[in-house]
Amino acid sequence: MPKPATAPIGVVLARTAKTAARAFDHALAAAGGSQPIWQILISLKTTPVANQRELADAVGIQGATLTHHLNGMETAGLVTRRRDPENRRVHLVTLTAEGEQLFLRLASAAIAHDERMRTGLTDTEIAQLADLLHRLAANVTDS
Repeated sequence: MPKPATAPIGVVLARTAKTAARAFDHALAAAGGSQPIWQILISLKTTPVANQRELADAVGIQGATLTHHLNGMETAGLVTRRRDPENRRVHLVTLTAEGEQLFLRLASAAIAHDERMRTGLTDTEIAQLADLLHRLAANVTDS
């Protein structure tokens, strides 16, 4: 079997994704957050009052994992949880003023990270990259 001329694209993509994710983790940590907290905050910004099931679905994590994160966020004063008056089994989650402030800091960090990722790339190249990534995803998605 001949040796490939380049590394397999899946390997390059996986390494790049890990590198980008680590850099994003570092940027969020420097701003006082993490990717799970960022995902929860941004979901609450788009749906200001959400029940925990909706929030877990929006973030893409299991309910128990969300509960773990919300416990820490509630202790830190970032969110509040209260029972839904129409369904006492459901908890509604809302951002506090402190949560809003952290969202703004993390949003600035996320924007700066995105700008850093785009360094040296033209708008055309960014559009091409997005198209190629979508096509790669489509190639491996069961349809």
